[in-house]
Amino acid sequence: MVVREELVKLELTPVKITLGVASIARESLPDGLRIVLAERLKNLGFELLDSARSQLVEKMKVFIINRIHHTDNIDLTSNWSDLLADEMNHEYNHLSTLFSTVEGITVEQYIIRQKIERAKELLFYDEKNLSEIAFFLGYSSVQHLSTQFKKITGHTPSQYKKEREFLRSRKPLDSI
Repeated sequence: MVVREELVKLELTPVKITLGVASIARESLPDGLRIVLAERLKNLGFELLDSARSQLVEKMKVFIINRIHHTDNIDLTSNWSDLLADEMNHEYNHLSTLFSTVEGITVEQYIIRQKIERAKELLFYDEKNLSEIAFFLGYSSVQHLSTQFKKITGHTPSQYKKEREFLRSRKPLDSI
């Protein structure tokens, strides 16, 4: 909503706004308007992505977030490299290198961080036990989930669940 409001204030007609992407009814923006829009978006905690490389990385992030946070179950038979390559219509090696260059972490690290945030959410709302969470998130075992969880958060899932003050450490998805 805030992105839509800023676009309207600048007399840019929003055509479509979804997670991570806003399309306007103009082909290009004059440099002065682009700078103003970039500054306003930055003040709101957003970023204007100009390059095709940045847009592709953002598209990858949105795909990963949707797959982990907005599906009923992560498909255990698919691997992420195949999913991303198919969705982005690029070879995975290219996507992986591009992601690491732009984000400073690997795609795999980003996926793990997203899975851990989803695990925190499931623990917070006490929707599933740890075995169910591990299976739901595509882990081979509870131990594998617990090891990654502790590596990222510094606490085991059981400690995290018991000590409610740690539950406040959840991060917004766009800051991971």
